[in-house]
Amino acid sequence: MSAQIPVTVLTGYLGAGKTTLLNRVLSEDHGKKFAVIVNEFGEIGIDSDLVVGADEEVFEMNNGCICCTVRGDLIRIIGGLLKRKGKFDAILVETTGLADPAPVAQTFFADEDVKKRTKLDSVLTVVDAKHVLQRLADSPEAKDQIAFADILLLNKTDAVSADELAKVEQKLGALNPFARIHKTERCNIAIDKILDQGSFDLSRILDIKPHFLPKEKHGHDHDHKHDHHDHDHHHGHDHGADEHYHDEDMDSISLSTDKPLNPAKFNDWINDVLASKGQTILRSKGILNLADAENRYVFQAVHMMSEGAFAGPWPAKDSRKSRMVFIGRDLDFEALKAGFKACEIA
Repeated sequence: MSAQIPVTVLTGYLGAGKTTLLNRVLSEDHGKKFAVIVNEFGEIGIDSDLVVGADEEVFEMNNGCICCTVRGDLIRIIGGLLKRKGKFDAILVETTGLADPAPVAQTFFADEDVKKRTKLDSVLTVVDAKHVLQRLADSPEAKDQIAFADILLLNKTDAVSADELAKVEQKLGALNPFARIHKTERCNIAIDKILDQGSFDLSRILDIKPHFLPKEKHGHDHDHKHDHHDHDHHHGHDHGADEHYHDEDMDSISLSTDKPLNPAKFNDWINDVLASKGQTILRSKGILNLADAENRYVFQAVHMMSEGAFAGPWPAKDSRKSRMVFIGRDLDFEALKAGFKACEIA
C-alpha cells in the first residue's frame, strides 16, 4: 500500500484570506507538489502566466502543483487526482465561505478507497482579524468553522490595533481552546506550519490539552514562568481537572481520570452520546486507558462518525490518564462528566 497523502481541509469566511493562501501554494517556489481542490476557479483567479498546462478543468502550475474544481462529488475528484502520474505531497480542499467543513472532513472517514490512499490531516480555518467579531455576531457558520478547526490562521493582523487583536484572540480561545493559533499578515506563513500537522492522525499522540486558557481561568496572580502571549506553546496548566469553556452557545469540555476505564461501558456510553447528541457535537477526541490493555486507545469523531484504534504504548508508567474532549453546541457538562466517570473501574 502506498503511503497515504495528507489532506488539509481549508475553511474560513469570505474575504478572510483563503484565496491568498491558495495562491501562495500554487505559485511559490516551495519545492512541494500540492493538489488544490477549490469550489470555483474564478474566485481564486489563477494567474495564467503560471499555468503550464490544463486538461479537463485541471490546471498544472509551473511550480509542480495542480488545481482543480469540485464539480459534484469530492470522492470522484480525489479518485481522479490519485490516478494521475506523479505523487502529491499533500491535497488541500477548500470549502466555500459559508460551508460547514464537517461533511468534507467526514468524506475522509467514510469512503474506504479514499481512506486507503489519503488521510485527513487537519482542518485549517482562516480568520479575518478585522471582521471576525462582527461575523461571529451575525453568523453561526463562522462560529462552527472556528470551533471545528485544528489550526486557526488569524490573518490581517496588521489591520487591527494590539488591543483589538488581543480581544479577537480571547474570543477565538473561548470558542476553541484546542486549536493552535498562528498570527499572519497576507497569510504569510511557512507551509510546513500548516500542512502535515497530524491533527486527525490516531497513531500520533493526540494533544488534547488546551492551547489557550481564557484569562479568567487562572488570572495573573500566580507566579507563571511563561509568556502569556505565546499560544504556540502550552501554558503548562495541566491540573487534570475537568474543564468547561463556554461561549454563548458553543462549548468545549475536557474530562480526565486516572482510573482505568471499563472498555464495554466506555463503548456503550460514547456510542450513546454520539447517537443522541452527535448532531450538536462538532468534534470529539480521546486518549484512553482501557482496563487490561497494554497500549493506549485513541478515539475521535466528527459529529456521529467515529473511529478508534490502539496507538502505541503510554509514554511512561504514571502517564496512564484518560482524557476526553468534546466541542459542540449546548453540551451538558455535568451529564458528560457523570457518564465518563461511570465508565471508571473502581
